[in-house]
Parts: sequence; C-alpha cells; structure tokens
Amino acid sequence: MDKIAAIKTFVRVAELESFSQAAQSLNLAKASVTIMIQALETLLSVKLLERTTRRVQLTSEGRTFLERSKDILSDLEDIETMFVSDGAQITGKIRVDMTGPMARNTVIPALPEFLQKYPGIEIELSSSERRVDLIREGIDCVVRGGKYSEAGLAERPLGELDQVNVASPPYLAAYGTPKNLADLKVHKLIFFQPILGVTQHGFEYFDGERYREIKMGGFITVNSADAYKAACLAGLGICQTPRIGVADELRSGTLTEILPNFKAEPMLLKLAYPQRRMLAKRVRVFIDWLEPVLKRAL
Repeated sequence: MDKIAAIKTFVRVAELESFSQAAQSLNLAKASVTIMIQALETLLSVKLLERTTRRVQLTSEGRTFLERSKDILSDLEDIETMFVSDGAQITGKIRVDMTGPMARNTVIPALPEFLQKYPGIEIELSSSERRVDLIREGIDCVVRGGKYSEAGLAERPLGELDQVNVASPPYLAAYGTPKNLADLKVHKLIFFQPILGVTQHGFEYFDGERYREIKMGGFITVNSADAYKAACLAGLGICQTPRIGVADELRSGTLTEILPNFKAEPMLLKLAYPQRRMLAKRVRVFIDWLEPVLKRAL
C-alpha cells in the first residue's frame, strides 16, 4: 500500500464526506478509494469512518487522524521544496476564492507578474458571493469581508473597505436626491443577499454612537456584486457598497454619491486560509504575493 496516497485519499473523503465525490476529485475509481481506506484502517487497527446510506462521518479516532494527516502532508510538501530557491521549481495547484469584482479588477490583472516568477503553479480562481467552506471544498485561501473569525482558519487583516451610498442620475431625477434620513421614506433600496429568501437588511448608518438600520422598500434583491451594481446603474434604487467597487462609475458620473454623512460600517477585509503548523510552499508564496497586491488596491 502507498501510505501517502492512502492518507491523501482519506483526507479527501473526510473533507467531502463522500467516497464517490472524493474518487471523482482525485480521478480515481470509487472501488480504489474504498480499498485504500480499508487498507489504512487495517494498518492502524482502528475505524476511521462511519459509512451510512447518505453520508460518511469521521469517528473520534478519525477526527484525530485527520488533523495529523493534514500536518503530515503539509510537512511532506514543505520538505520537498525546503531547498528550492528558484520559483520555477515550485509546482502545484492553488485554489482561491474571492468576489468577481476583486478578481476582475485587482487580482487577475496582477497575476502575470506572479506566474512569471512561479510558472509551475496553476491557479484555480472561483468567484462567489457565498461563504465557502474552505476545508470541505479544498480551498487554499479566500479573500473575505467581515469582522467575525472562523474556527480552524488563520487570518491576515488587509484593511477596511470604505462604504458609499450611490444611485444613478436617472433614479435621482425620478425620486429626488435625499438630503437627510427622513427623505428616505420615498426612496427604494436595492437589496443584496448571497442567499435569496432570507430577511432583508435596511439602510445602514452611523448615529454618532453606533450603527443603525432604517427599513426601506425596494424593487429587487440580488445575490452577486455584478448584479448589485447593474441594478443601481439601471436606476432601480440606492446601493450601499464599497467605494472601491464603484470608483470608475463615480468618476464618470454614471453613479452619484448621496448622503455622505450616513454611510454603512466599513467592511473589514482579510485573507483566510486553513490553519496548519506549516503551509505548503506554493500556498505560502501566493499569499505573501497576494497580501500587498490587495493592500495597494485598498
């Protein structure tokens, strides 16, 4: 039995809670995955996984072995590259997640610089508005907004995204430009919800002591940053959004800033990645490159 291959397979089954999904992600036959896990359990003389008709769950021994397995695999990869000084010799795949506008406007234009130095690294970049599960989905790092931390993740703070209230000139021509909070009673808010169907938030503002909300009506709820801006440009209501995402529109005049003294709370931005004793070198060099790229954009 190839013990390293068996450990890698076990980790993937544990992360996905599925033999078939793990087999698919590893490009293996499901029977091969089953045989490797059984051989590993026999070698350790312990049951690592509980199999049911619906899902696969870790036993208590399996949870302990999973954390040690991740450390072993990270250490092994680090050993293989510990004496590598030439970036061209660092190889492997990195899976990253961030919002579409950040990927399109900031990260992708800068990627040629990174890949010129590390041509052996392959990037898988997903752009989603939902809160991805880094462990289960095998994501190496994510750019995430918000002040709440998550167990099992290490974080690097990047800074704050200043928020701005914006609307299109045609919308303001139809509804008037609000001068104070009382004026909002005749206005519409564009709602942003990553998961449609949940409770909608109102217009957020700082009252001098804390952030509050004013309930407002609206025509539309969207679940992506691109659709959010498009709805605002189409004159469907007011948006509260990071200034960096609408900077071009504010300069061109296709969007107008309103109520500058009543902005939403700044959004904390951070890099998050699974907590390990040692990061794989390919992930470490990517995060070390990405951090200043994002900080410059802020």
